[in-house]
Formats: sequence, structure tokens, C-alpha cells
Amino acid sequence: MIKLNEKANILIKYFVEGQKIRQIARYSKFSRNTVRKYIRDHEHKLKDLDKAKSRDEVLTLIESLVEKPKYNTENRNKYKLTQEIKDQITNCIKINDKRKSRGQHKQLRKKIDIYEFLKDKGYDIGYTTVCNYIRNNFEQISKEAFIKQRYLPGQTLQFDYGEVKLIINGKIQKINLALFTTGYGFFNYGKLYNNKKMVSFLDAHVSAFNSLGGVHHEIVYDNLKQAVKRFVGPTEKLANDDLVKLSLYYGFNYRFCNARKGNEKGNVEKGIEFIRRRVFSQKDTFSSLKEANQYLFKRLKHINSLEKNT
Repeated sequence: MIKLNEKANILIKYFVEGQKIRQIARYSKFSRNTVRKYIRDHEHKLKDLDKAKSRDEVLTLIESLVEKPKYNTENRNKYKLTQEIKDQITNCIKINDKRKSRGQHKQLRKKIDIYEFLKDKGYDIGYTTVCNYIRNNFEQISKEAFIKQRYLPGQTLQFDYGEVKLIINGKIQKINLALFTTGYGFFNYGKLYNNKKMVSFLDAHVSAFNSLGGVHHEIVYDNLKQAVKRFVGPTEKLANDDLVKLSLYYGFNYRFCNARKGNEKGNVEKGIEFIRRRVFSQKDTFSSLKEANQYLFKRLKHINSLEKNT
């Protein structure tokens, strides 16, 4: 029985050292068919990784590159898609339909979210199996694309507000999500508020700096009234007095996006959509805003730890 480290050695010798299958088989003492099987499997996963557009798909595929070897299952059921799992998937789709009717279109579970939900429940199921079942039985969920941007560590922090619709104490409410996303590493910090008043804007910054353990060299903003006092030209903006004071106190530069150029802070633009879906598609009902924030902090800690380990 081949072990995980033995499988890794086979892949390293072929893809990194450039050895032939015959050489690897002789060295590892495994048959050429076995060696060839793991090499082909790895090649297919690398192709899938190249095609992946969303960050979720990339994370899932990266994890699969180092999964433990699988063995011949001819005498077992071909699929692990039991009726119980089908019922769970159907329930997830029904929750999506209910959220659509409430206008929560940006908090629908995608296939990757349903897969992770099933894994968290302890079901032994593959991502591809989940995708195929949803594609064949339900309306296809559109893929999202992420804009690649490159930054240095500690260089840029991006800020924006987004809206999430949550059920707080039995009533559906529009809640403001203040989100900070690092340019380097895609680390997210968010906090929920009932309003966008300046006190909330400032509190979000102080909380973010405390959580990050420091301040980035530059923070990028959209044309928020909490950040921009007024326009003084076609492209030049005058910063709000409170933002100027904040930047002087903490020692950071600020920069504003051009009008209708949200892609200039693409990480946080996608981050808001990402957090809505990855956090609040799993749970959207809370007894209070405090409970919702506690849940948000917990989920962001988990998501950030996944990003750190990739």
C-alpha cells in the first residue's frame, strides 16, 4: 500500500527532477502502472487548477493536490452520493430559493459552499460529485472571477462598505459591513454596523488596526462621503477632516479610486462578495448584532487561516 510521502516522492521525481517513469518505478519499487496512475492524476489536477477562476475553486484544488492516495474501489459503491447527502444538497438549494425571494441574491451558496457545508457535517463526498449532482438537477450557479493584483507585504490595505441582509431578532434588516482587505495575502477584517456614521467609520479603522497588529503604508478608499470631503477637480478629491486626523495619528497614506473604477481596489470589491457568500450564506439569523459580529469574527479567523496556509 503506497503512503502519502511515497506518492509525493513519485511526483517530485517526475515533475521536479525530470526522471522517467521507468527510473521512478525502479527506484520506488512500485509498478510502472502505479507510478503512471499518480502522475496522470496529478497532471489532470494541475490542468483544473489552471482553469479555476474563483479563489474558492483554487483553494479546494490546491488541497486536493496533496490528498492521500486513493485505492481500487471496484467492489465498493462507485459513488458516495447517498440519499441523505442528496437531501442535504436539496435543502441548501431550497435555502437559496428562499433567500432569492427575500432579495438576498449576494448571499446564495455556490457549489463550493455546499461542498464545504457537507464536509463540515462529516459527509465523505467529493467536490466533483457535488458539482455534477447540482449541475444535473438544479439551476446552474454562475461562476465568479477575481482580478489578480500584486502588492508587497504591508503596502496596501483596501476599505469599503457593503450591505448584507440578515435576520436580527426575527426581522430582516440591511446591515452595513465595513471590510478591510490586505492587498498582499488577501487577509480580511470586517465588522457589522447599523449605520455608516463617522463614529462607525472610525471605530472600524481602530478595530482593524488592533486586529492586524499594525498599520499598512497606504489605505485605498472609494468615493465614500466618510472619506471624501469634496471634489476639487475632475479627478482630485479633498479628504474628510476626520480621515486626515486618523491618517496623521496612525501614520498612513490614503488614496482614492477614480470614479467608476472600483477595480482599482479589486481585492476588497471581491472581498465583500466573498464574505457575504462564504460567511452569511451559511448562517443569516441572529438574536442581535453583537451575536452576528461574533459569528463574523469566528468565520473570518477560519477563512484567514486557510489563506495563510496556502
